[in-house]
Amino acid sequence: MKSVLVTGGGGFIGGHLVARLREQGVDRVRAVDQIPFEAWHQRFDDVDNQRADLQELSSCKTACEGIDTVFNLAADMGGMGFIENNKALCMLSELISTHMLLAARDADVQRFFYSSSACVYAAGKQDSPDVEALRESDAYPAMPEDGYGWEKLFSERMARHFYEDFGLETRVARYHNVYGPLGTYDGGREKAPAAISRKVAMAKLSGKHDIDIWGDGKQTRSFTYIDDCLEGTLRLTESNVREPLNIGSEQLVTVNELVDIVENIAGVKLERHHQLDAPQGVRGRNSDNTLITKSLGWAPSISLEYGMEKTYEWIYNELSA
Repeated sequence: MKSVLVTGGGGFIGGHLVARLREQGVDRVRAVDQIPFEAWHQRFDDVDNQRADLQELSSCKTACEGIDTVFNLAADMGGMGFIENNKALCMLSELISTHMLLAARDADVQRFFYSSSACVYAAGKQDSPDVEALRESDAYPAMPEDGYGWEKLFSERMARHFYEDFGLETRVARYHNVYGPLGTYDGGREKAPAAISRKVAMAKLSGKHDIDIWGDGKQTRSFTYIDDCLEGTLRLTESNVREPLNIGSEQLVTVNELVDIVENIAGVKLERHHQLDAPQGVRGRNSDNTLITKSLGWAPSISLEYGMEKTYEWIYNELSA
């Protein structure tokens, strides 16, 4: 990788990926996002930073000029509260996926990475907290998360067919609940690890020791620390694996257990108020890492306790400031 484009470069994962590429000495990195520069999670002076709306084909063509590797992370998305209430906006990200593939094909890009999501998995396989870990084959027969999940699954198929029809080398990862420092922790787009870290930190700072939890807290998830996400993304992109792979932790916890972990980190104990009418998503979701281990000789391994300590400390310091 000598000349790399990161779309969604102003976002959480995109910003961390740009930082990692710089550390690895990539000759030329271009980061593109539509949000104002001051709202980027990370921005570096030695990177070709551009603002553009990648729903427009012309913007995608400009972004791909002189690029050999594309990491397409751009999408209109957020946590469960955003996804469940903005299905049309989530599906409009298909314009980005389609136009980026067209632009990459026409620019003779060598590798095209697409960030998909565990939301592509069939809802019927996630209706119990005691969920069986999701294998890549469980995406079909298709019944993904409405809106966001359908857009991701369709874009996966587009990437596959662009390889079959045009020879564009595409790689697809299904991210499972990526979290870490320098991410969104308020405003409605935050995910559970950041939201709970914010609520616990605010309780500690205010002295009001209670917390609102969406749902009954018995729903289960696995959460993937950003460093594991980046490592898996780069390994997959450089590999010869053309089928989608899970990039997710296998450490399954309930939301209540996630709160336990953050309380222990913060050194507080809070009274819990469960909001049963709040968005909850599926009842259970976990990653089966059999295929990624076989394909790449690697799988995510950073513990939730370690990752949440780093995440909580950053959010606490942000709120304190």
